Amino acid sequence: MKTGELIDEVASLPVEERARVVDTLLRSLNAPESAIDAAWLEVAQRRLAELRQGHATTIPGEAVFERIRQQYNK
Repeated sequence: MKTGELIDEVASLPVEERARVVDTLLRSLNAPESAIDAAWLEVAQRRLAELRQGHATTIPGEAVFERIRQQYNK
């Protein structure tokens, strides 16, 4: 299979599967470092706990992107 065909095939996958392919490819380029992964896991778990306990507020993704568009379209 040629590279272009492979890219087309992967691009047709559902978003979750495309994300899995990207993650796998990136990990093959940059081997994970367990200390860094552990630190990020700790941050992610803390943030999830803050959300579940109501100590953090969320911003819808579209609102975030709209702010970015406004900032850079000046």
